[in-house]
Amino acid sequence: MLKPVVIVGAIVVAAGLAGHRLIPALGGATTVFESVLPWLGLTVPVLLLAALFTRSAAALVSVTVPGLVWAFMFGPQLLGSGPGGPSDLSVGTVNVGVSNDASGTAVRTLSKGLDLFAAQELTPGGPAARELDKLFPHHFESGTVGLWSRYPIKESKKIDPGLGWVRALRAVVDTPKGKVTVYVVHLGSARPGHTAARDRSLTATRKLIDDDRSKRILLLGDLNTATTDRGMAELSPPLIDAQVTAGQGFGFTWPSEFPITRPDHILFRGLTATTAEVAPAAGSDHRAALATFRF
Repeated sequence: MLKPVVIVGAIVVAAGLAGHRLIPALGGATTVFESVLPWLGLTVPVLLLAALFTRSAAALVSVTVPGLVWAFMFGPQLLGSGPGGPSDLSVGTVNVGVSNDASGTAVRTLSKGLDLFAAQELTPGGPAARELDKLFPHHFESGTVGLWSRYPIKESKKIDPGLGWVRALRAVVDTPKGKVTVYVVHLGSARPGHTAARDRSLTATRKLIDDDRSKRILLLGDLNTATTDRGMAELSPPLIDAQVTAGQGFGFTWPSEFPITRPDHILFRGLTATTAEVAPAAGSDHRAALATFRF
């Protein structure tokens, strides 16, 4: 009785991993599944134990299929690392939380040594913004998002990312190595059955990138879209994910106490990512995403 359950279970897991993009959106419910897709690998050891209990060679062989699929999909990301070496620009982004408690020591620690720092869920003039104003000579805020820079901001523009209100910005930063166009965005929320605003803001952001002829682009922020969510196909490509190319592991950022997914991203074009990592942000329900780049 257990043998067919194990075999069918292995087939379902393998199909879910390899064919998740083929599953209907189901009103946004599939977004949740895709957001935690790497965790589906935990079913493999459970199936393996069950297969050993059956003492069936067929059951054991069937369990290797989802194991191999998972390893093929996520092994390189889990074991890989960035090119390292010298870097010309260090950046970070964090959703400071609606209470803006991720300020003081947390913000100072996170931003130490960084050239650019992006924040979302800001309260204008709140504790996080005030702390960052002390740490960086240049800044620009747009609604509840902001960018702080060690280098001059030559151009700046507030943006509505398809939500009906301002919650994004575009800035051109003049670094010693050349200009970089920086977008800081906080896209619409994505919950089961409620992804329309997120999807609309993803499309609007993609149009911004497509229309931008800048040589170098950084997109920083809380995209409410996991790396494994099909929605990321709107932005990557044409942009590149710093965590995927220069980080080690999945780089989960939410929830902060026990991260299970990654809605916070650093995407880029026209640069080379050298490192990428995640750092705690005391007081926020998100962790921060950090990366370094070479021109």
